[in-house]
Amino acid sequence: MTGMGVPRLEAVGHHARLRVAVAAALWHPQVMDGLLSGALRALDDSGVTAPLVLRVPGTFELPLAAKTLADHRGYEAVVALGAIIRGGTPQFDYVCQSVAQGLTQVSVDTGTPIGFGVLICDTEEQALDRAGLEKSAEDKGYEAAAAALATVSTLRPVGQRAH
Repeated sequence: MTGMGVPRLEAVGHHARLRVAVAAALWHPQVMDGLLSGALRALDDSGVTAPLVLRVPGTFELPLAAKTLADHRGYEAVVALGAIIRGGTPQFDYVCQSVAQGLTQVSVDTGTPIGFGVLICDTEEQALDRAGLEKSAEDKGYEAAAAALATVSTLRPVGQRAH
C-alpha cells in the first residue's frame, strides 16, 4: 500500500543559510516536473533560499551528480530525483540497484544527507500517482527534500561535518 508507514516530516528548524542542491533526471518529464516542483516547495517552506537545480540526462547519472555536489561543491544536503519505470528488459533491475547503492554510498562517503526521491515503479501511472501532481496521491519530491533537511537537523547536534 502506497504511503503506509510514512513519517510526517515537518521542516525541522529554519534552513535559510543551508546550501542545498537538487539533482533531477530528465527522463519522464511530466513525472520529473512534479517531483522537482515538490522538492522546491519543501525547500521554500523550510526557508532554503536559492537552491541549485542540476538536471542530468537520466536517473543512472544521479549518484555522480550527487557526489560532485556534496564532495566538490560543498552542498550540505542534496536531493536526488528520478523515475525508473519497469520495461520489458532486465535493465530496470540493474539501474534500480545501481542508483540506490550509488546514492547510499555518496551519502556515507561524504557525510552529506541525500534525499532519495527516486521513484521505482512498475507503471507510468504509479509514477504519476507519486509525483506530486494535482491528482497524485503522494508527493515524493516534497518528502525527499523534507527528509534531507530533517537529516541535516538531526545530525547537526552530533557533529555532522561542517562545510
